Amino acid sequence: MSNIIKIAVDAMGGDGSPKKVIDGIIHHYKKNNNTFYKIFGDQEKISKFISNSLNKDAFEIIHTNEIVEGTDTPLAAAKRGKNTSMWMAIDSVKNKKADVIISAGNTGALFVIAKLNLKMIENIDKPALSGLWPTKKGMSVVLDLGANIECSDKNLIDFAIMGSSLFKSLFPNEKPKVALLNIGSEELKGNEIIKKTYQKLNQITNEDFEFKGFIEGNHLMDGDVNVIVADGFTGNVALKTAEGTANFITSELKQAMASSIFGKLGSLISINSLKKFKKKLDPRLYNGAILLGLDSPVIKSHGGTDYFGFSNSLSVCNKVISGNLIQKIKQKIN
Repeated sequence: MSNIIKIAVDAMGGDGSPKKVIDGIIHHYKKNNNTFYKIFGDQEKISKFISNSLNKDAFEIIHTNEIVEGTDTPLAAAKRGKNTSMWMAIDSVKNKKADVIISAGNTGALFVIAKLNLKMIENIDKPALSGLWPTKKGMSVVLDLGANIECSDKNLIDFAIMGSSLFKSLFPNEKPKVALLNIGSEELKGNEIIKKTYQKLNQITNEDFEFKGFIEGNHLMDGDVNVIVADGFTGNVALKTAEGTANFITSELKQAMASSIFGKLGSLISINSLKKFKKKLDPRLYNGAILLGLDSPVIKSHGGTDYFGFSNSLSVCNKVISGNLIQKIKQKIN
């Protein structure tokens, strides 16, 4: 594998693009100069934001005026054809001109166009959307976050293998510890599919990951496990609940601190602790969802993030390539 990691970037997707995308690339390149960016989008708009801080040998702009709109249905986006910035970026990965594709654009469109262009890894039936969550002890991988509403026991076992492979790619010095998200920790709780999955994972003996059984929603952030598996419906509900809870806590804390002179004095006294608290809950640090199951990595940046969040999702691109994610999945799934 070349030392240079080639990232295909859809520059036109998401709020504030292409400015935030280009600013994110410039910020990312400062610490990742082994990266080459293939930037797809409107050349005139993109060129306005590229400064001298980005080496001219580190990027290439592939021009197109056509984009996938945020309001497009997946079918409508696919019907726009092969000249959109999103399609062209994915196609460059398909043709081995880039190692990984990233977009902050329409999520449904990205997944459909990716599935149309990129093959599934052999023996995997369904792709899964995975994300990174902070815990008391570090980071965890959670999947599926919404790609599949219904899943079989085989799908959930595949997710466990893919999730543990992703975790190992991102954190090579730690061992994956897998748990199934359920309504209770006892073996008898849950629907038939999740109980069947539990039994099968319990019988698997391998050195790739340690199966820890069931986990309940109130223990997701404890950090005792680092790969959490669920069907897409359950995983998405958990994700949105966690996001809403984090927003509620930070909003209430700000209001309490600003509500009186004592609150303001307390916030000044505790300024360093509050900064650490804010950083822990900053969603930009965990930006970059990964679509697993295809034979090339597909990274989805949150459409509403800023340049800093997009830069962090570019770092995820680097890690999944340098960590040989696809090769790890192929070895373990077979």
